[in-house]
Amino acid sequence: MNELDSAVVLVTGVMASGKSTVAELLCARLPRAAHVRGDVFRRMTVSGREELLPEETAESRAQLELRYRISAMVADAYASDGWTAVVQDIVLGEDLLRYVEGVRTRPLYVVVLAPSTDVVRSREAGRAKTGYGVWTVEALDRSLRVETPDIGLRLDSSELTPDETVSAILARLPAARVDPR
Repeated sequence: MNELDSAVVLVTGVMASGKSTVAELLCARLPRAAHVRGDVFRRMTVSGREELLPEETAESRAQLELRYRISAMVADAYASDGWTAVVQDIVLGEDLLRYVEGVRTRPLYVVVLAPSTDVVRSREAGRAKTGYGVWTVEALDRSLRVETPDIGLRLDSSELTPDETVSAILARLPAARVDPR
């Protein structure tokens, strides 16, 4: 696991794809890891926050890009101090390429969790929090499968437990490595 020392791992996917659980379990399996939760930076904005909706505004886009920049900087800071920074956030479409370019640390790994829409719907129904409202599972899934560049490791975790998902990530780690520079 030495290749993960001083590295950044981005775990992305649609809402209810298992990002939080998998990122936390991945951190627990590493000797020195920090879980960087992108949504924390969104929640830090108390007044003036604009949620990202399907019809995004210039302000909601600017806030999303700020959140991504901050999480990339935090991940780089952890990695520069010898930690594995496991970033967990929804980074889809062309945002994925921009995010990868915004992280300075190398090695950088991208893991895209891509369970089926039926599995996502089932997971969402079993969660206390609800992510879907104005968004639909199908719309985000389409963004993931059609608009998101195929970089890193795309993993269909539909039939995997969270522990099995982490094992699959670690076993296929070379496929997750990206280096756009």
